[in-house]
Amino acid sequence: MTDRSGFERSAPRPRFGPVLTIAIIGLLIGLGLMAYAVRNTPGFFRTSASTPAAAASGATPAPAGAPTAAAAGAPATATLSAEAATLALRESALAAQLANLEARAARIDSDSAAAAGRAGRAEAILTAFAARRAIERGVGLGYLEGELRERFGPTLPNDVNAVIRSARAPVTLEDLRNSLNAAAPTLLASRSDWWSGLGAELRNLVVIHKAGTPSPLPSDRLARARRMIETGNVEGALAEVQRLPGAAGAGSWTAAAQRWIDARRALDTLEAAAITGAIAPPRTAPIAAAPLPGAVPSPVPESGEAAPAESGGLF
Repeated sequence: MTDRSGFERSAPRPRFGPVLTIAIIGLLIGLGLMAYAVRNTPGFFRTSASTPAAAASGATPAPAGAPTAAAAGAPATATLSAEAATLALRESALAAQLANLEARAARIDSDSAAAAGRAGRAEAILTAFAARRAIERGVGLGYLEGELRERFGPTLPNDVNAVIRSARAPVTLEDLRNSLNAAAPTLLASRSDWWSGLGAELRNLVVIHKAGTPSPLPSDRLARARRMIETGNVEGALAEVQRLPGAAGAGSWTAAAQRWIDARRALDTLEAAAITGAIAPPRTAPIAAAPLPGAVPSPVPESGEAAPAESGGLF
């Protein structure tokens, strides 16, 4: 009994002292570090305080003086109105620019039409001048014949035909001069009747005419006709030749002179029409329409194949 109690007294006790001491030291170190962090971190308490305040404001209803959702949407409505006004101003500015562009396009169209008219008039003038030069030289018109028909034919067909006829049988001043010299004996010849010839000779012995008027003698008329041919006055020369006694035998010369006169009158008319613009515009070939994409062209039948009938065929 005594031995058992002695054994119990001699058993070792648990050592909590060192453990407790270490725990207390760690707690003190943590408190010190926390105090150091609080002292050296600015706004620590402000952030901590704002978080509960924000939570409280979200949990509690807004006071009567705070702005509502409608009041918050007022700036957005004002912004939309300002944007709409800006868009309206931009639209009006674009409309004004579009109207200006349309006016410019109209002016450009009118200017281009006027330029085309002036160009057509200039081409018509050049065509008429070229035709005159060809006729004066006694050469054919060539391609000018088609140009004359195209530009002057619709409005002045008779003058165009006169110019073309004269060009196909050209007559120059040199031709008229030479043929007049060759026809002089015929023009000066009197009638074959001896009595008429004697009367003509007697009348020519004494010629009475007013001062300043041309002499009616046939030789003087022929001389005046030659001078008129030299100066290009074919009309006056033709009038003098037609008064000569042998004018009936010089029909070829009078016909050639009349052709020359008709051609010059027609050329004068064409040139005046070209200068004043009283001509029809040249016809342009129509522009062929472009084929539609994907369209298959119809096959062209060969020379040995007959084209199929549309309806009412024999078969």
